[in-house]
Amino acid sequence: ANAETKEVMWGFISRYAPEASATNSPLLDRLAGYAVRYYQDFVKPTKQYRPPTEAEGAALEDLLKRLESLTDAKAETLQNEVFAVGKAHGFTELRAWFQALYEVLLGQTTGPRMGSFIELYGVEETRDLIRNRLS
Repeated sequence: ANAETKEVMWGFISRYAPEASATNSPLLDRLAGYAVRYYQDFVKPTKQYRPPTEAEGAALEDLLKRLESLTDAKAETLQNEVFAVGKAHGFTELRAWFQALYEVLLGQTTGPRMGSFIELYGVEETRDLIRNRLS
């Protein structure tokens, strides 16, 4: 699992430093390995996912559809779209919408700005994450 996770990590690294590879950047490769081990040992065991409520599920389906047309969008645009979905689905307290996203998608009670997360993680990868949590 660590090798597979490290490969995924290199996928993210290559988006921002396409010239870097495990072969020509051994220090970066070693640091990526440390990050993966830290995640496996300390972060992953604390995650507690919950299924979405019916209302949250409908909002996640809407977000999934909206992300189809935002494949190259930047964090601010993505953040605005996440806000718009929350408002459109009657989350009068948008904090509850974001907490639902963290608990359902990330398995934690708090998290990053969703627009920044989606940009960094990838729009298609986020869509896959939503699909997986809805199934």
